[in-house]
Amino acid sequence: MAADIPQVRAGENAALKRWLPLLGIIVIVVYCLAPFYWMVVSAFRRPSDQFSNGIIPAPFSIQNFKDVFSAGNGFGRGLLNSLIVAGSVTILTLIIGMVAAYTLARLDFKGKNLVLAIIITTSMFPGISLVVPLLKLFVDIKWINTYQAMIVPSLSFALPLAVWNLTAFFRQMPQELEQAAMVDGCTPAQAFRKVIIPLAAPGVFTTAIITFIAAWNEFLIALSMTNKKSIQTANVIVSQFTGTTGRDQPFGSQMAAGVVVTIPLVIAVLLFQRRIVAGLTAGGVK
Repeated sequence: MAADIPQVRAGENAALKRWLPLLGIIVIVVYCLAPFYWMVVSAFRRPSDQFSNGIIPAPFSIQNFKDVFSAGNGFGRGLLNSLIVAGSVTILTLIIGMVAAYTLARLDFKGKNLVLAIIITTSMFPGISLVVPLLKLFVDIKWINTYQAMIVPSLSFALPLAVWNLTAFFRQMPQELEQAAMVDGCTPAQAFRKVIIPLAAPGVFTTAIITFIAAWNEFLIALSMTNKKSIQTANVIVSQFTGTTGRDQPFGSQMAAGVVVTIPLVIAVLLFQRRIVAGLTAGGVK
């Protein structure tokens, strides 16, 4: 009997080691998804039940979604504005970021590491510290209530991270690829466009998704640079929702709007999760 005790304990330890990581993953997933679940549940409650604590909406209602897309809210226009801003920021970031990153990865010049350090340092400035000078500048050049007033500041935050990520990605690609392409008659620009960019697709795609999510979720710049509902993004529109009387809290409609705003991001991540993982892990193993 005494000899069986160590075996039992060893079995218990093995089971604990096997299930403990799974338990940790479950706790993390529940912790991360619980707010989103509560947002969805709250969105499908009746407006009169918006402060209910039930984990399932009873009765089920889509009234909050109807309120979100009512004519006076301007939420539909806000979604279009968000798409225009986030799409423009993503495209411009990729075009400028790829060229800058490739240059930093392939060219050797004095102070290159300092340039990289400055680039990543610029992304550390809090956005609130730039709002006042940007507001003054955009008032002077008549950019208030324009798309560029939201796109240009977002670029200043998206580009440093994109350049840093893509530089590291291009560095791990052998230079023999371009040399072989140029031997076959390609110019350096053609080698970059036809050879390097297709091979760098996972890293570029990951950068595009991260940039789009950040630009889609941006709030402070969009709130500060616009005061017309026709040009405001969806996030700003949601923050200005009013209740039935103008004094009550439109909790249900805000949750419904949160669901609608989150859906494009969830769909994008689910559709392209393999490319995202490939881009994040590319170059990690040699």
